[in-house]
Amino acid sequence: MEKRTGIITFVGNPMTLVGKEVKVGDKAPDFTLLDNGLAVKTLKDYEGKVKIFSVVPSLDTGVCDAQTRWFNQNATALSDDVVVLTVSMDLPFAQKRWCGAAGVENVVTLSDHKDASFGTNYGFLIEELRLLTRGIVVVDKNDKVTYVEYVPEVTNAVNFDAAVEAAKAAL
Repeated sequence: MEKRTGIITFVGNPMTLVGKEVKVGDKAPDFTLLDNGLAVKTLKDYEGKVKIFSVVPSLDTGVCDAQTRWFNQNATALSDDVVVLTVSMDLPFAQKRWCGAAGVENVVTLSDHKDASFGTNYGFLIEELRLLTRGIVVVDKNDKVTYVEYVPEVTNAVNFDAAVEAAKAAL
């Protein structure tokens, strides 16, 4: 398994990312994630949609909470052809509880805790913490990656505007 060091930091400390870096133009890798009802979800479940993967370490942190709420309020209004998928290592039960408490209904939360397949297939898994690093991946209707952001410092926010523009361009 490929490992990349020095790409990101967590509170200023260098971390190691496990998995191959995803780049614009790549075919989106498949994954196995769990939804809030413990059903398995794969890339094929979102076929024909523009997919915004909003990747966060944990919904129970301030920056992740704000990122997910922002996408719930803003990006989901782009088109019925766009789906926002928030991916974290949080347990599906915790994601469901958080969404209920936060009133988040437009974003789909998916858990990578079981297999870390999204984390390793997209290169977002932090080896030292077994959390996902913060970032965004936009995938068009044909499953081609059109935008990628690995946030250099995990505690910083993503570039919301660039992600939305990439999703609009993929429509």
